[in-house]
Amino acid sequence: MSGELTQSVIKRIIRQVGLECAAQGQTLSETLVAFMVKAVVLDPRNDFNMDRILTENDMQDLIQLCVTRLLDTTNPSLSTIKMQVYFDMNYANRDDLLSEQARVLEGKLAPVVRAITESCPRAEEERENVYQKIVTYVLLRSGLGSPTDIEAVREVTAALQSVFPQTEMITFISFNKKEKEQQLKDLAMLVTGIRLYNKQCQKGGSSIDDLPAILNEAIPSATQTVDEHLNSCQLLAHRYTALLESMQEDPHRCSRLSAFKLKEALFNARQYEAFLCILLSDAITNAQEVESLGVQFEATMMVLKNTMQDKTSIESKDIFPLFMELSKLWTSFQDAKLLLSFLANMTDNLQQFSEIQSQFFPEEMLTSLLEGVTVKSDEERIKETMGTRVNVSDFKNQEWLFPETTDDFDELLIQYHSFCAHSIGVKGLTLVGNPAIGILKHKEKCYVFSSKEAAYIFAQDPDKFIQLNVEKAKEYPELIQLLELHHQFEYLVPHAQVRNANKRLMKPPPKRDSSTQTDTHILPPTIVRSYEWNEWELRRKAIKLANLRRKLTHAMQTDLSHMRRENFTQVYLPKDVSTQTKRDNSSNVPKPQIFLKGLRGGSSPTTHMVAVDLTRQLDET
Repeated sequence: MSGELTQSVIKRIIRQVGLECAAQGQTLSETLVAFMVKAVVLDPRNDFNMDRILTENDMQDLIQLCVTRLLDTTNPSLSTIKMQVYFDMNYANRDDLLSEQARVLEGKLAPVVRAITESCPRAEEERENVYQKIVTYVLLRSGLGSPTDIEAVREVTAALQSVFPQTEMITFISFNKKEKEQQLKDLAMLVTGIRLYNKQCQKGGSSIDDLPAILNEAIPSATQTVDEHLNSCQLLAHRYTALLESMQEDPHRCSRLSAFKLKEALFNARQYEAFLCILLSDAITNAQEVESLGVQFEATMMVLKNTMQDKTSIESKDIFPLFMELSKLWTSFQDAKLLLSFLANMTDNLQQFSEIQSQFFPEEMLTSLLEGVTVKSDEERIKETMGTRVNVSDFKNQEWLFPETTDDFDELLIQYHSFCAHSIGVKGLTLVGNPAIGILKHKEKCYVFSSKEAAYIFAQDPDKFIQLNVEKAKEYPELIQLLELHHQFEYLVPHAQVRNANKRLMKPPPKRDSSTQTDTHILPPTIVRSYEWNEWELRRKAIKLANLRRKLTHAMQTDLSHMRRENFTQVYLPKDVSTQTKRDNSSNVPKPQIFLKGLRGGSSPTTHMVAVDLTRQLDET
């Protein structure tokens, strides 16, 4: 299946599903549609064979199933998936949020900065216009008032003239672009610090809000709101868990309830709880940051007052850093306000995805169903199992971790969002795990359990139960994010939409129109006016400088220099040269051995000579 679901096929399916949903009045994001396609393919009830090639009929069936599930507004699972997609697409941590806000601010200020840095005013009136633009820039960058507020413009102009009078415009114009931009930022910080000091001294600043007081009042209220939503969804999760446990013990107890829908509602409450915990943690961190900023702001203001007290003139090196420090602290207050607004907005928007539970399980219905059922909170379940723990000697090949024997025990990365690894696949429940029972480390991953019995059963065959959890996630696709099982299902994600490491769902690549502009001359001109390329012109200038008409050439010769002159010779340097000749070779042939018999004569008067050839044959050598 992974080889057949190519990028083009998946895009075609996603596009077709989106069009059919739009035709029926539901405009859905591409990310939501893509995740639903993935969920439908994974669901074993839909019988999509992952080893078989998708036919045209299979694709049409897949599209219809996706459209049906996306248009089913009475499905808690769909609400959970929508919640996950919304949070993934809109949530940003503090650093990302502030960097995006800074980028937006720079984009808004870019036209004003360009108008200031690229202008070269000559006349006095033109310099006054540029100065007014600098006032507008300082006001916009500080965020302390509007350019249409006459009182705020007067305050900024007065503060700016005290540190940057109009007579300094001639020097400012001579700077290059980067120096101008840096000075604009420094001026904005100085003016902001001066205005904040004047407000403290009750000499202006009517358009400046008291951010520390506003934040000290708003943060506890926002934190309380998130905490109330969190307690409410936790209570629902505890009730759903108690109902499911009672139904598993007695299947006929709640015959009018659908266990499948109840589990979907449980997963919805658990996911809502997880997101609210993230927002609550950010709100608490923001509150601590504001408290620290308040202390630093008061201390800096006190030092500034002591420095300015009863002094007619102060050196800029003593007072300017304090003004700039005030500006930085105030910017941090503005960032905290932005973050608080973002968290409040996220909390309000997430609530809509949990409202479906009241339609399926009204308060009266839950109350009647829970008669005679004990509802236990997560804290109570943990407290019940605090006295039990795994006996390590019962397991020979398993590694167990305990608080007293493991460094940074609280920092361990627990699988399945710290839920019991046994109850998910076996019971379909998200029971909170108790690390005190013992953390099982299997294949470099850590697992916790809700009871000692669950830990023993899981430890007998961990791979089996891990696979059961994966199968349960195929049946309930919202568990993929809730239990953080992204690595198990990456093979169905299109290559072009593979999420970043810090993203959890398939997010389409962002696109936007952008343009760049290059300055004509970034650096100041460096043209040498006295440069000449003509050789004869250089000769003419040399003669002019030498003024040869009034000069005489003198020469003399001595005995030592008589008959001497400078000689130059040119030779070729020796080089190493080698040649290659024929090589010596030899062959081994038989040596001729011929003997003559009868040369000395004999008893016969006639000599008879016989030649004997004893030379060896060639094949014998």
